[in-house]
Amino acid sequence: MHKTHISLDVQDLDASVAFYRRFFKAEPAKLKPGYANFDLDDPPLKLALNQSSSAGLSHLGVQVGDPEIVLAELERLKQSGTDTLAEMNTSCCHALQDKVWVRDPDGHAWEVFTVKKDE
Repeated sequence: MHKTHISLDVQDLDASVAFYRRFFKAEPAKLKPGYANFDLDDPPLKLALNQSSSAGLSHLGVQVGDPEIVLAELERLKQSGTDTLAEMNTSCCHALQDKVWVRDPDGHAWEVFTVKKDE
């Protein structure tokens, strides 16, 4: 399983959740104080919404189904000369995750991650 991941900072979480419910015709997979996500199969997308004082793109990513894929991507990216930041067994988005971070030439943050345990 691979899904595109988009994380948005939003000023009004309730209004954003209501909008994306209508837009995707779906309910949030997770709704916590200051956080919500939509985990869609069609399109294969995980959209995270983070309550923030300013709105904008937080980061982008690819969700994978297995921690071994994260490790393989970490090794592949290192071998290609890409600067990486690995976070294993980290708590993020109300879940235990393994992830590797990179930045593109313009500074956009991308992560390859897997959810090991939902909280």
